[in-house]
Amino acid sequence: MMSTQTCVGIPSLLQTGTKLWLDSIDPELIEASIASGVTGATSNPIIVADLIKSGRFDQSIAKLIQQNLDDETIAWKVTDELVSNAERAFLPIFERTEGDDGYVSFELDPLLEDAEQPRNHSERVETYVELGRKWSAGHPNRMIKVPATPAGLDALGPLAASGVPLNVTLVFSQAQYETARNNVWQGAQKLANRDRFKSVYSIFVSRIDVYTQKQAANLSSAAQGLVGILNAQRIWRLNQDFWVNQPTRLAQEIIFASTGTKSAADAPWKYVSALAGSDIQTNPPATNDAVATSGVEFARMVDQLPPSDICQEIDQLVDFAAMERTLMSEGLEKFSTPQKQLLSLIAAKREILCG
Repeated sequence: MMSTQTCVGIPSLLQTGTKLWLDSIDPELIEASIASGVTGATSNPIIVADLIKSGRFDQSIAKLIQQNLDDETIAWKVTDELVSNAERAFLPIFERTEGDDGYVSFELDPLLEDAEQPRNHSERVETYVELGRKWSAGHPNRMIKVPATPAGLDALGPLAASGVPLNVTLVFSQAQYETARNNVWQGAQKLANRDRFKSVYSIFVSRIDVYTQKQAANLSSAAQGLVGILNAQRIWRLNQDFWVNQPTRLAQEIIFASTGTKSAADAPWKYVSALAGSDIQTNPPATNDAVATSGVEFARMVDQLPPSDICQEIDQLVDFAAMERTLMSEGLEKFSTPQKQLLSLIAAKREILCG
């Protein structure tokens, strides 16, 4: 009898229907990741700063400094260049899937949400729309990342109406998701042609379990650690049901983000496994490495909710509205602080390279 080799690790995860996007725009990582089946990527100021710290882009930064550009302009030019390079790498996937995959997410200025910035709500909305249109223009497989803040949510309709592919990020709750989706769809309906309409909704997972360990410590050991998964699965189902009734040529998908485990007691692929089977996971490189070497045969689990008694306990003991408020407050700090650190890093590079 011929022996058959079991499909494990990333190949088995991809076979469940999950798409993998890389939580990095490192050119070297992208090349290796595409070879292993990764089909998209995302960026943020932390990722850009880590690449700058490596020293691999000092020559490009020095040239920009010599042009007498300020630190903020240099930061955005470097970000644009790194994301553009990633877009070129994923463009064949974008073309092969006719615009349904192969995207690279570009995060709009996090300082728009900085409490120290003297902007009112309408000014923030207007700036999100202006920047989204600017950074999207001429980049067919660039996805503009907008946070699910009051201003970000209100900017989604005009951006979708402009044909901008959207990644709504910092989504923690069903209420945020539904507002984001409805605003995007309202804008998309103004398009003369929706054949290129594309939106994704990034649901943060592990941060919720960090929250419940502190704020819902009365959960049983069986329920603790499952809230983030249950929340993501329910939002995924809402998304599935909505778009069945509003069919579009391209898939409007959920991204499962914040999939790296925070507890050493958990397998590194805990969230990867629980959400396998549909849509997109943006996993940190270390998580993808763990999946690749896990020896685990992944199976579809995204539509397999925890037992009903666990779901009931979670619904009784977790205040999801309070969770959203707390995590958004923390998320906004984590959102804006890295951009300030990126600007400080550029200033330090200026001293080193041209001091």
